Order: sequence, then C-alpha cells, then structure tokens
Amino acid sequence: MRVIVGLGNPGPDYEQTRHNLGFKVVELLAENLGARLADSGCKAAWCVADFGDDDVALVMPQTFMNVSGDSVSCVLDKLGAGLADLVVVHDDMDLPLGAVRVKDGGGAGGHNGLTSVIESLGAGDFTRVRLGIGRPPGKMDPADYVLSPFDPQEREDAEFMVPSAVQAVAHILEHGVDSAMSEYNQRD
Repeated sequence: MRVIVGLGNPGPDYEQTRHNLGFKVVELLAENLGARLADSGCKAAWCVADFGDDDVALVMPQTFMNVSGDSVSCVLDKLGAGLADLVVVHDDMDLPLGAVRVKDGGGAGGHNGLTSVIESLGAGDFTRVRLGIGRPPGKMDPADYVLSPFDPQEREDAEFMVPSAVQAVAHILEHGVDSAMSEYNQRD
C-alpha cells in the first residue's frame, strides 16, 4: 500500500498558510477519491481509499510540522508500509512559486517537517512532491514567511499548484517515480 502524507500544521490559524500546501493536496486527493479523512489514530487525520485496483493511505499529521515524523512513523507501522511506499507532499522555499517537482530520496533541505520525518524513520529514502513557495522577500524571517498566507497576487499560482500536485501524486502511483520526475521536473 502506498502512503501519501501531506505536511502542514493543524488548526484554522494555519489553514491558509504556505506551510499547509501538503494538507491541501491530501484533502483534494481524498475528495477526488470519495474518501473521508478522520482521526484514525497516530495523531493524524487519515484514511485508506481505493485508487484503481490498489489501496492508498492519505495522511495529514495533526501534530505541528516540526514533530510530524512520529505521526508518519506510526501510520507506516500500523499499515505495515515502508520507506519505498511513502510519498511526502510539502512546501519548498527553494522552488519558485507555482513549481511542482518530484524527488526520490534526499535530505531535509532545511525543512523542519522533513527533518522530523527523516529522524523518525531513520532515513530519507522516500519520494517527495515539492511545491514551490519561493523565497521570503527582503530580510523576512523564513519561519514567518512559511506561516503567512499567500499575497493576493500569489494566490492564483498557489491555487494552481494543488491540482497539479494531485496529478503528480497520481502519476507516481500509476507510472512510478522515475516517470513522474521526467514529467514534472522540466524547468518552467
């Protein structure tokens, strides 16, 4: 079973922030698959849904971003899934706003949610779908930037990213990560 994890922070205060794009992708995936995310243990809202002939788990940790690894580890253990089954969807300041990229393995790149997942799982050998949010303007603190909502002029690019990322996840599930990287990692 593949496990799709969207990283974000729980609660209405964070709902529209740059850091919650992973949640938006998992919510749209669940909606498209007719699935309902619910508190199913492991400090996460998650469910198992039909994806063609296979099952896929959709997960939104309900811990804060920097401790989401424990939740991810718990869900993987409960489902008997491993690193090769995991796809993590997250925001990425190193990509321009609106970019969607697929990556297989790697480090955390300064992302606290990825750091937590890697530390909890003991390795970074899992697939990622990276959503570009761009760099903070001027000397703005990166932590403040990721926890702020998109500006009105950024909103259209941000809203386009979510269905594009859903398509990237579906491509990974249907055709594999190498094909998805070829399809989604073309430079804009």
